[in-house]
Amino acid sequence: MAITPLGWAELAACRGSEGALFFPPESSERKEDRLERELMAKRICASCGVREECLASALERHETHGVWGGLNEVERRVLLRP
Repeated sequence: MAITPLGWAELAACRGSEGALFFPPESSERKEDRLERELMAKRICASCGVREECLASALERHETHGVWGGLNEVERRVLLRP
């Protein structure tokens, strides 16, 4: 089955999950709360069948917020370094 651009999102494990896990809140967040939120999001990503497509898409778009493909914004920036 060919997956169209962003068509992978329909197959994502996070689909229907609480979106707040994958993105920082609008107000400030304590470091411990951020680490716990990201850990919970990454657990969902770990079982996702389209994790690689999600990560590739986030890297291609230079996504600056949230957990995508099991990585947060800092972890993705490291991958993009020359």
